[in-house]
Amino acid sequence: MSATIRVCSTEDVPKGGVIAAEIDGTPVALVHADDDSFHAVYDECSHAAVALSEGEVDGCTLECWLHGSRFDLRTGQPTGLPATEPVPVYPVEVRDGDVYISLTPSNGVTR
Repeated sequence: MSATIRVCSTEDVPKGGVIAAEIDGTPVALVHADDDSFHAVYDECSHAAVALSEGEVDGCTLECWLHGSRFDLRTGQPTGLPATEPVPVYPVEVRDGDVYISLTPSNGVTR
């Protein structure tokens, strides 16, 4: 895994919530899922240029607020139309109460 970058404290992201972060010029949506896991995806819907961080978290999916496209937070794959292309997924590590992200997509999808 490439170098990880500290994004925030785990307390900065409420369970079931999502925040927007910009890491080295890359927009990232950081999600604290209901199962207490953290996920990071590229913060733009692959269907329309809309911030996914403004969407709704449902289990391990993130729904785009504009057209309702849903993305699996583990794989980046769309699980609901109209999106048909995956979004990049970034590895997340939680250490000592802080959230770190690597900008090397774990699913091989780039933007």
